[in-house]
Amino acid sequence: MLARWVGRVAERWLSRKQIEPPIIMLVVRLLRLLVFGLSAVLALDKCGVPITPMVAGIGVAGVGVGLATQGVLSNVVAGLTIIFVKPFRVGEYIEILGIHGQVARIELFSTTLAHADRSRVVIPNRKIVGEVLHNYGTIRQLDLAVGVAYGADINQALTVVREILDQNPRVLKDPAPVVGVASLGDSSVNLAVKPWVAVGDFGAVGTEINQAVLEQFRARRIEIPFPQREVRLLGGASLAAAA
Repeated sequence: MLARWVGRVAERWLSRKQIEPPIIMLVVRLLRLLVFGLSAVLALDKCGVPITPMVAGIGVAGVGVGLATQGVLSNVVAGLTIIFVKPFRVGEYIEILGIHGQVARIELFSTTLAHADRSRVVIPNRKIVGEVLHNYGTIRQLDLAVGVAYGADINQALTVVREILDQNPRVLKDPAPVVGVASLGDSSVNLAVKPWVAVGDFGAVGTEINQAVLEQFRARRIEIPFPQREVRLLGGASLAAAA
């Protein structure tokens, strides 16, 4: 009962201090175990049980348990490092070890990433600490492209694309979208369309913008060319005579 009471008091106090939930959980459990262990030792001492040999035995057993669970303990230490250093927070989009996703949960033993297809990736914390981490934050930049014919009015096409981005409520106004001529291809002038969106809107916005660009270009008669090749046959007359 005393251990539960101490745990509740500590949990309320730490919650008012706005401590991270995993830290609160760890501190509360440690306090409960400490109070319960001290109470058990005092009770055994009152019953005449020799405490010194027991403490020595617990110490030896603790060394063995520590060696057997060093992988688990390393996850805990790495989890505490993540919680205190805060290289990323819940809701941010990260990429590490070739795995990417939105941070859904940070716990003492593992970190959970969520994907747009509703799948989840659970990464042991010891695999995160010490590795190169790419943190996108809470927004991402789409990398879209559209080709227009060389005979089309480029300024008109860019204006149409900017209007589409302005009208889409998911596209962020700050940072401003990047729209311009990306490259000169074999069959088209390729326009870069790079708006910023929230992490949760990353998949949906791309399809909406592509559809709107196609519809508006057709309505304003801005040609989107398909790849073409012009083949010229040299020496055609001599070949025909030989045939």
